[in-house]
Amino acid sequence: MPRFYLAPNNWTESPFLDGDEAKHLAQVLRIQSGETITVFDGLGNFAEARVLSVSKQRVDLMLELAESKPIPLPEITLAQAIPKGKNMDWIVQKAVELGVSKIQPLVTRNTIVSPGDDKAGKWRRTALEACKQCAQFTIPVIADPVSFDTWIKFNEPSELKIIASLAENPRNFRETLAAHPEIESVTILIGPEGDFTSKEIDASLEAGFIPVTLGDLVLRVETATLFCLSAIRFQYI
Repeated sequence: MPRFYLAPNNWTESPFLDGDEAKHLAQVLRIQSGETITVFDGLGNFAEARVLSVSKQRVDLMLELAESKPIPLPEITLAQAIPKGKNMDWIVQKAVELGVSKIQPLVTRNTIVSPGDDKAGKWRRTALEACKQCAQFTIPVIADPVSFDTWIKFNEPSELKIIASLAENPRNFRETLAAHPEIESVTILIGPEGDFTSKEIDASLEAGFIPVTLGDLVLRVETATLFCLSAIRFQYI
């Protein structure tokens, strides 16, 4: 069944789709009055909805069988150094599929790209499309890019903080997760091509991040991210 984002302020007694969602329903999928779709508000609520009327500006709906899907625990924050090319788009998509709660793009000393003004907006659109495709009804927060130095000073509290790094004396990743069996929040910090600088690693350790090893192979940034998110989700499934 096709899925559409119904903004919370449109989730009323007379719900309706507008903007790009209405255009997609009317002009791309060509859904007609009387058909049924799935809508979600990005906050975990979803419902079957019967289409009452269709135009490219507005689609009126009647909600049926409304339900709520809780956020899986632990809530995962991905603090991601922005990689080159389109890899960040891919990371956002896969992070949504793996149920992250927040993505914080970081500009580190070794970050190659300089994110443009609308990069965060593009990543938010990517996250929304990924939610539709994988039936993830909670849209993760995609924060605006910030410098690593700024973020590490004011990063949000988390029960477990992990940095995937080539730092000395890293801990075993599996054992680190197993040592924290019932947590509600975890932050995973992933570096750029070339890894974090020694100064950035030191700052992370001072902020309470635990360095973990991902094995003997040196992984690409996007591979390391997927590895870490999958391991965390599997551990606490």
